[in-house]
Amino acid sequence: MTAGESISNVVLITVDSLRADAINPYDDDRHTPVLESLADRGAVFDRAFATGNWTPFSFPSMLASRPVFADGGGIGIEDSPTLAQSLSEAGISTGGFNAANGFLTSHWGYDDGFDEFESFVTDVGSSVYSRYLATHPTVEAWLQLATSPLRRVKSWLQRETDDRPFLDTSRMFDVEHAARSFMQETESPFFLWVHYMDVHTPYVPAPRYIREVSSNLVGTHRMLLAHTRTGLGWDVSERTLEDLRTLYQAAVRQVDASIGRLLETLSETGLDDDTAVIVAGDHGEEFQEHGHLAHYPKLYDELIRVPLLVDIPGTESRRVEQQVGLDALPPTVTDVLDVQPPDTWTGTSLLPSVCSDEPPADEPVVSVTVRDEDVTSQPIPRSLEDGDLLVSARTRDWTYIENVATNDCELYHRPNDPLQQTNLATDPTPDQQDIIEELVPIVTEHANMLQNADTVADGDDDGDGPDENLETRLQALGYR
Repeated sequence: MTAGESISNVVLITVDSLRADAINPYDDDRHTPVLESLADRGAVFDRAFATGNWTPFSFPSMLASRPVFADGGGIGIEDSPTLAQSLSEAGISTGGFNAANGFLTSHWGYDDGFDEFESFVTDVGSSVYSRYLATHPTVEAWLQLATSPLRRVKSWLQRETDDRPFLDTSRMFDVEHAARSFMQETESPFFLWVHYMDVHTPYVPAPRYIREVSSNLVGTHRMLLAHTRTGLGWDVSERTLEDLRTLYQAAVRQVDASIGRLLETLSETGLDDDTAVIVAGDHGEEFQEHGHLAHYPKLYDELIRVPLLVDIPGTESRRVEQQVGLDALPPTVTDVLDVQPPDTWTGTSLLPSVCSDEPPADEPVVSVTVRDEDVTSQPIPRSLEDGDLLVSARTRDWTYIENVATNDCELYHRPNDPLQQTNLATDPTPDQQDIIEELVPIVTEHANMLQNADTVADGDDDGDGPDENLETRLQALGYR
C-alpha cells in the first residue's frame, strides 16, 4: 500500500489521562481487548510523548501541531492553523465531540474548523445541589458506587445486560452517540475527533468493568473508602493505592469497550476498510511515583509517556521504537487524507513509519509545564506568568528536565531507571555531561521561543475569562 491510498476517512480518538502502560499493547497484564486488536493490525509507537502534563498544555500540539504558549502566549489554539481548519478548507467533513473537558471548548478555539462540534459542557443549574455536585465530582462517585448494588439487582430483575453508570459524569454515552451518528450520517471523506474523559479523576467506571479487571476482588466498600481517603486528603496506603489503580484500569476498560462500539459502527456502515483509526492519550496519570496522585505539574514518564496506535487498513502490523511527539498527529492525518499541511506546524507525518519500515526522525521530544511553589493546589497555569517554566527533552533513552527560572536540572537514563528516581545531573560522568550539553540547547531554544511569544493577560487572547458554567466545570475536574 502507498501512503494514504484508498483511505477516505480518519477517526482520531484521544483519551484523557491515559498512561501507556495502562493498555495491553504496552503491558501484557492489562485487559483492553479492543485496543489490543487494534494494535495487532496497526502500528504501535513504543516511545510516544505528550508535549505537556495536562490537557491545555498537550492539546495545542495534538490538534494544531503547535507548542502551547507559542501563538499569542495563551493555552488555546485560536491563533493557530488547526487540523480541522486545514481539512475543512480541503472539502473534508469534520466532526469533533469532547466529553466535557472545559479546556477543549470554543472558548479556547477548539471548535475552529469543525462542521459539527459539541463539548457537552452544559449549564450546571442554579440549585445549591446541582452546583455542589458539579464542583465535587468525588461525591458523584460516591453516589454511583453506593447505589451500584441496587442497580445490579434492578438490572438482573429487568434482564438488562447494559450495566451503565448511574451518573454519566464522563459524558461517555453522549459522546459515543454523537460520534456514531456522525459516522452513519456523514458522507466520505470525513475526519472525526472523539475525546474521552472516563480515565480522568475521579475514576467512576461501571461495576461490570471493575469486575472484569479485578476478578470481583474489589468490593463497593473498598472503592468508597479509596475515594473517601483521597477526597479528604488522608494518607494513601498501599491498599488504597491499589484500589485506585483498579478503578483506573476499570475506567480504561470502559473506554476500550466504547471504542469497540465505534469500530462496530464503522464495520456496520461499510467504512472500516476506508477509515484510518488513531488512538492516543493526551497525558498520563501519576500513582505516587513522585509523591502525588493525578497529574500535577511534572515532566516524568508517568505523565508524559502516552500510548499511540495507528491502524491504517492495508498496512502491516509493526512496532516503532523511535521517540515521537504528539505534534505529529495533525500532519499524519493530513498526509493520510492527502491534504497539504500548514508550514507553521512543528510535527512531521508518521505515515511513512506506519506504511513501511522508514523510522521517524531521531529528534528529541520537548515537553513543558508551569509550576509555582505549591505543586498540589495551584490552578492550571494560563500564561507563563503563573509560575516557573519547566522544559524537558527526551531522546530514545534519556530525559533531561530543566527549571528555566532557577536553572535546576535533572537527567535520567530511562532503561536503567524507568521510574526516574535517580537524578544523574547532580554528579554526571563525562558521558552523561555530554548528554546534558547535547540537550541543553534544545531546551533553551524552546524556552526562548515561548518567552518571546506575545503575552496575553490571563492567557486569553480576547481578555475575557471563561463564563461561570465553564469555570464550574473546570473546578469539577479539579482545576481553578
